[in-house]
Amino acid sequence: MLNGFINLYKEKGISSNKALSILKFHLIQNNIFTKAGHFGTLDPEAEGVLPVALGRATRLFDYTIHKKKVYRTSFLFGKETDTLDLAGEVIKEEAVSITKEDILDVLYKFIGNIPQVPPKYSAKSIGGKRAYALARKGIEFSLKPKLVEVFSIDILSQIDKNHFEFRIVCGGGAYIRALARDIAKELGTVAVTTSIIREASGDFKISKSVRLSEIENGVVQYILPMDTVLSDYQRIDIDLNQLKDLLDGKRILYKNIPDGFIKVYTDNRLTGIGKRDNSGRLFIKTWLI
Repeated sequence: MLNGFINLYKEKGISSNKALSILKFHLIQNNIFTKAGHFGTLDPEAEGVLPVALGRATRLFDYTIHKKKVYRTSFLFGKETDTLDLAGEVIKEEAVSITKEDILDVLYKFIGNIPQVPPKYSAKSIGGKRAYALARKGIEFSLKPKLVEVFSIDILSQIDKNHFEFRIVCGGGAYIRALARDIAKELGTVAVTTSIIREASGDFKISKSVRLSEIENGVVQYILPMDTVLSDYQRIDIDLNQLKDLLDGKRILYKNIPDGFIKVYTDNRLTGIGKRDNSGRLFIKTWLI
């Protein structure tokens, strides 16, 4: 089984699942048969970094979910669609005059841990159905607010009247379209996102991403090692005898085990994600072999 990551650039106009399906097709065409899953959905109208895990790397999702995401995005104030982006039907337009100073006056309210109601056109699950599927059928439903973390929002430029470009750094699970909606509401108006580009997702940067067209005839050269997403974790090395004990379900003594999750290696190969128990012994939380 091939294990690792592909730093995929998802194009605008296709869903994350569609991009993953195309990638899987290219893998098969290159005689690579392994499971694959993406880490962090991008809206169909959004583009940019979409990390894809291959093989055992799919087990690392929970260790990356809280890593920061960076978006470059633009909001047009005074216009609203049912999807909160330009792909939807216009449901409201109003004459407004929003300035940079107006926006700066309210941005502080959207920094930190804030409650956010996901957009109705989103992949949230409602009774086993996707919210966007219910919304397309005109079925009424409500979504509960959840806490999301926003680290910073910077205004990069004014594109046109009521149209501004931002860079937003946030945690996983935050919706950029919802931020546009909520900032506009604080300004007494409405808004749509006119572009969303994810520039970074944790350790994956847009400058090193690869497009589907580039990997059509060769995938292996773009596969990154599993520990690509574990740069924040400390490392320990164990020998083969210690590995055997751990594989047998034992917990082993190891001097100076760091706090939190740990990268565990054997013969310079990533073995798993370990942790120290209450008695100071090492155990493997997630196996990667």
